[in-house]
Amino acid sequence: MDSTATDRFDTGRFEASRDRLASLAYRLLGSAADAEDAVQDAFLHWQAADRGRIRVPEAWLTKIVTNLCLDRLRSAQARRERAAGVRLPEPLLDGDPMLGPADTFEQRESVSLAVLTLMEHLSPVERAVYVLREAFSCSHAEITEILGITESASQQHLHRARRRLTAARHGGSAADPASARRIVEEFLAAATSGRTDHLVALLTDDATAVTDGAGLTTRLLRYDTPERIAAVARAGFAPAAARRRFAGGALAFHYGYVNGSPAVLAVRGQDVVGAVAFDLSNGRIAAVCGIAAPGRLTRLAGAWRRHGPDTPLIAAW
Repeated sequence: MDSTATDRFDTGRFEASRDRLASLAYRLLGSAADAEDAVQDAFLHWQAADRGRIRVPEAWLTKIVTNLCLDRLRSAQARRERAAGVRLPEPLLDGDPMLGPADTFEQRESVSLAVLTLMEHLSPVERAVYVLREAFSCSHAEITEILGITESASQQHLHRARRRLTAARHGGSAADPASARRIVEEFLAAATSGRTDHLVALLTDDATAVTDGAGLTTRLLRYDTPERIAAVARAGFAPAAARRRFAGGALAFHYGYVNGSPAVLAVRGQDVVGAVAFDLSNGRIAAVCGIAAPGRLTRLAGAWRRHGPDTPLIAAW
């Protein structure tokens, strides 16, 4: 095989792994844009490597991408953002290949907005061990090879990560698709009509909410009682507030799934300008995550335009 044919073959081997590598990087970084950059950097490493000496390309690439992501997580900028509490994960429309494997509960949970948000509080190594073990079923022996730690250390990191992430498991059972849609529709109807009491009734007693404040604040906004969440939802979905915030065009509210969770998408024209995702437990809302910072919606908005609009829950607001 000549060198040109070899390069094409090796490029094809990398491209066959691209989606898997991107889903790994996304879980580690919580950002689609950063994940794409990490995968592209891995491609440059692949091109520069003596590929004839790489016995298991998938394992080699997994190690490269994981460590590139760890470098990013350990960077000064990432440390400042985590310390300031200004990071929310970048939401992705269900069906996006970057969400990766979703065959098991652990795989689905590892990409939920609730878990991705909580993973910001893990150390970079804890986050890597958790993702490799829970989402990609790597053995502790494989993790030691990837991260350069002992099996005992890998097990300890996993134990600590699981313990810290239990807060994302709200208990009870998730709603079936029809019930999930009904609950979200009731929430939107109550919020837009100002029925605070009904909003409170839809929330669990220990419900929480977090929002990026449309990127206009330096810290995330957190609310931890049903009454506060209901008041914020009523204010945020009020028609007058919507017109002021999104001047220049009417909003439509659509139902969708984001990172495996039911969500309301705020759409202006063909652009998604906000996403509110819900975690449900036993027929009620246990957690709300609102993201409207434009830089966090680029990939979701592109996927939405390709997906094509369905019938909105509210056509113009």
